[in-house]
Amino acid sequence: MSTYEAAGVDIEAGERAVALMKDKVARSRRPEVVDDASGFAGLFDASALLRYKRPLLASSTDGVGTKVMLAQRYGKHDTIGIDLVGMVLDDLVVCGAEPLFMTDYVACGKVVPERIAEIVGGVAEGCRLAGAALVGGETAEHPGAMGPDEYDLAGAGTGVVEADALLGPDRVEAGDVVLGLASSGVHSNGYSLVRHVLREADLSLDAVLPELGRPLGEELLEPTRIYALDCLELARQVEVHAYAHITGGGIEGNLARSLPGHLDAVLDRSSWTPPAIFGVLAGHGRIAQQDMDKTFNLGVGMAAIVPAGAADAAIRLLAGRGLDAWVLGEVVPGGGQARYR
Repeated sequence: MSTYEAAGVDIEAGERAVALMKDKVARSRRPEVVDDASGFAGLFDASALLRYKRPLLASSTDGVGTKVMLAQRYGKHDTIGIDLVGMVLDDLVVCGAEPLFMTDYVACGKVVPERIAEIVGGVAEGCRLAGAALVGGETAEHPGAMGPDEYDLAGAGTGVVEADALLGPDRVEAGDVVLGLASSGVHSNGYSLVRHVLREADLSLDAVLPELGRPLGEELLEPTRIYALDCLELARQVEVHAYAHITGGGIEGNLARSLPGHLDAVLDRSSWTPPAIFGVLAGHGRIAQQDMDKTFNLGVGMAAIVPAGAADAAIRLLAGRGLDAWVLGEVVPGGGQARYR
């Protein structure tokens, strides 16, 4: 006799996973969240938007790429959800939007309740760090399509910004300063190249390299820094013209997206020292600087463009919040590019 369980889907395991993650998800709750007794939908009280004159809803969706493969190999599943939140909700903040809520989707070969609870618990913690609510999600078991220990995750987020507070290229002016906001490491981009380096150099995730002082797996799985609350507070207290979330494409590629067509951002490579992990990858992988530049964040997870007179105040404010920032470059007449001196 054929059954769903015989086909590889364990409904009871899915229910146990939901029960295990319940308390963790509750920690991300916002006052505007409304319970849906059926559990089919996440509800958010939109009357909260009445305080805005002209609210613009912002949305974003993303995943964490092949970083999940390292999490699976290393057996560490409690921070990959934070990476997901960083990829989704920090994109919203670029336009000045406050993240409101998020949903997630986990697909796996076999539901292991404790592992799913760790993954979703990371998403909930990331949402808490971003000031957003995790209002719902889905776990799907795909036996035959994925191995028992394989999984992938994605998410979508919604935020809101006042129309006249929208940040972006049209606010940027010649003479503005570009601030670099420190990353926590590799974040969630470039892991196909990272895995290639690990294979070619025969590096173990358990290796403790002298440059790092801890296992390579721990370094590579360091969760993405969540910038949402820092960037929102900075925009409240200091004049900010634009942000750029440094993800796939590196500093130059992402910063150019926040520039108008008649201005360039000229960056000073000597203004900071990238974290040691990037030297490890470049050295063991014999990666040219050009490829490092267009693949990794190199220690800059977010960039802020502010008037020159606001730079010192912005750096002090961020330092007070535990976030290192520095003058990375300046905005000059040009053609809409970010480039190094």
